[in-house]
Amino acid sequence: MTDERPEVLFVCVHNAGRSQMAAALLRRLAGDRVVVRSAGSAPASAIHAGVLDALREIGLDVAEERPQRLTDASVRTADVVVTMGCGDACPVLPGKRYEDWQVSDPAGKPLADVRPIRDEIELRVRKLLAELGIPVSER
Repeated sequence: MTDERPEVLFVCVHNAGRSQMAAALLRRLAGDRVVVRSAGSAPASAIHAGVLDALREIGLDVAEERPQRLTDASVRTADVVVTMGCGDACPVLPGKRYEDWQVSDPAGKPLADVRPIRDEIELRVRKLLAELGIPVSER
């Protein structure tokens, strides 16, 4: 039996902000209909506090998640690779769908400044799911 679910990989430099938010939001909105991963070209030691707070506000707890290093293998297994400020660090492989989301970095920002970043990422995640033909689960 093969897994027919699309796999989405979110990539940013530290895997401590934007890519973690995008992955958490996609998991919530798609449930188990999509395989979701995130990684960073230079992973931080922990997720940014403002990101944790912004996600907790909407009922998502990612405190147990840890930033992961981007590997060629993670790109190879993905159907869609969404980059957010990682520049040329992300390997480009043929046959993959790539998107580059120009989204502000939440690192070091107060919660009031992280909220609009979170909300923008959610809108982009919803659009991506629509393009993939995956219905959104409202929880």
